[in-house]
Amino acid sequence: MSATRRTPGKRVPVKTAIPPVATEAELDELLSTPAPGLIDFMGRLQGDLLILGAGGKVGHTLARMAVRAIEASGVRRNVIGVATFSSPGVRKALDRLGVETHQANLLEPGVIDRLPDAENVLYLVGRKFGSTGAEWDTWAVNVHLSGLCAQRYRKSRIVSFSSGNIYPFLPVGSGGATEETPVAPVGEYAMTTLGRERMFDYVANHEGTNVLQFRLNYAAELRYGIVHDVASKVWKGEPIDLSMGHVNVVWQGYVCNVALLSFGLAESPARILNVAGPETVSIRWMAERLGRLLGKTPKLVGEESPNALLSNAAACHKLFGYPQVSVDALIEWVAYWVASGGASLGKPTHYETRDGKF
Repeated sequence: MSATRRTPGKRVPVKTAIPPVATEAELDELLSTPAPGLIDFMGRLQGDLLILGAGGKVGHTLARMAVRAIEASGVRRNVIGVATFSSPGVRKALDRLGVETHQANLLEPGVIDRLPDAENVLYLVGRKFGSTGAEWDTWAVNVHLSGLCAQRYRKSRIVSFSSGNIYPFLPVGSGGATEETPVAPVGEYAMTTLGRERMFDYVANHEGTNVLQFRLNYAAELRYGIVHDVASKVWKGEPIDLSMGHVNVVWQGYVCNVALLSFGLAESPARILNVAGPETVSIRWMAERLGRLLGKTPKLVGEESPNALLSNAAACHKLFGYPQVSVDALIEWVAYWVASGGASLGKPTHYETRDGKF
């Protein structure tokens, strides 16, 4: 996970109802704090933990949280992280935490076979942005590679990250797609995301592999996510497209807690779990709220569509409770972060895309 720091501009006195997060060290500490229930669960979970895709936005936080939960539980268990680690600093940070890191291009012949065995596998490998114009690469990563990894770890418990992008657009007032909603992917990225699920479904059904399909929609922290996207545009005076007028937003720390706890849900055939915030969030409302905090007038363009890409995560909330950080608290934190010149991962979510082309 590489972050780029913008040149701080004039600080704006953003007044927050809760103490703001001021540094990246503080942010990473907060994001990776395991819930008490997770510490207990990690103490009972059997076997080592392998994270495929440990160098990404969520993977880095997951690895940190797993190490902290295991240490707090008092057990001895290895956490293994595999990634291309295009940013050397991420690998060094994980090494310092005690993660056993492996730098690997999983598409290279023979690489997967040489990876360590592990009883528990978190699969976060995926390709989204840049799909248009190089669709073959997206199919290779999201479908072909998933099939290879599913077969390699068919004897493990697997939590495989998926996306709410595979659902159809639904009316804004519908409450969003549930796990029972028939999938209807739009565009080749969403098609390949469904293809990734089907590869893990294959080993779940034919090999008896216990699998949890983790359908996420949309993780957010202060350096990345929909709130950061909108706040940055408000701050810079850039237009904010309202055509995808409503979204789901969920604190990334909650996502990581639920992902690790989800090993307890893995089944054969595969189980599905939607992971999202409890609210259907209006982009117009979010922009106006950020504008008041930042002392800016948002430049809103277009009109809200009557439907949107929304997930209903009621089953997740019933199992694991609500996110520790609310949307309103996240908005306040991001406003302070952006106004203070805080770091950005430089990876827009492109949440406003409605044609499935990324």
